[in-house]
Amino acid sequence: MLRVTAVAAAALVVLAAGASAPAQEGAAGRAVTGADLERWQTELSNWGRWGSDDEIGTINLITPEKRREAAGLVRAGVSVSLARDVLKEEAVDNPRPFEHTMHGVGSDTFAVRYHGWAHTHLDALAHVDDDEGRMYNGYRPDEAAVLEAGGHARNSIHNLKNGIFTRGILMDIPRLKGVPYLEPETPIYVEDLEAWEARTGVRAGPGDAVFIRTGRWAAREVLGPFIIGRIGTAAGLHASVIPWLRERDVALLGSDGALSVAPSELPGAAHDFALVHLGIHLFDNADLEALGDAAAEQGRWEFLLTAAPLAVWGGTGSPINPIATF
Repeated sequence: MLRVTAVAAAALVVLAAGASAPAQEGAAGRAVTGADLERWQTELSNWGRWGSDDEIGTINLITPEKRREAAGLVRAGVSVSLARDVLKEEAVDNPRPFEHTMHGVGSDTFAVRYHGWAHTHLDALAHVDDDEGRMYNGYRPDEAAVLEAGGHARNSIHNLKNGIFTRGILMDIPRLKGVPYLEPETPIYVEDLEAWEARTGVRAGPGDAVFIRTGRWAAREVLGPFIIGRIGTAAGLHASVIPWLRERDVALLGSDGALSVAPSELPGAAHDFALVHLGIHLFDNADLEALGDAAAEQGRWEFLLTAAPLAVWGGTGSPINPIATF
């Protein structure tokens, strides 16, 4: 199993996953065990694929040719933000609200502990380690050294300072199922993703940024704030999707929640495996409601994705405002 490290400056510590568990909930043929995850760490790993010193993982799949192809997706000139407006009110899913302090008419301060389940952010490959203390590509941070240095020497968000520019794809699973949102605890399987591909004619492939809409924010409007992530309830990817992510060579992955279904006998499996063993940077808590509406209006489910994290040396991630342009 995998866990989230506590060494990051300005990061919210996420509860660690438990020990290996029996088969994860799901129909026959979908069950995933802790032993399966252990085996996949070897069979599916991207460690060493781009060299022993690589720090950016599947971002390597966003080639100059991929960027040129992505630029060609801009036809209507319509742009949509994928970021949630900052949440300043404390709630069960926002225990550390965004702080905005005015110092005068023209001066203010922002402060946010962005990891968690409220704020739209991008996870760096220095955000999660496994039970052996390993991060992507075998990096083993020493907590004392990281704290003394004020950040990670490897795998940090600073590696993405030049920004993200690639094809984005929205997989709108509530629209697939004809509902406004998925009920919390709903697992998303490979057959759901491929059914969406069949309906839209858009297939995820190497270098793509794939966003999975569960309707979390629409659900929050109806149900009120609720605890999500591995300690709560959330619609999200079932662990059996992990081999599909490796097969398709997805470069970036995002969702409107914490990505993985919860509760689960393998807490946070898809989220953590993607970061540690596949080397996929993750967009958490994106707001995909306006994107879903815009994509439906355009009749297109692919777009140019642009995003630029803060240039923080050693950072475990960054608050972010991804933009989709049709």
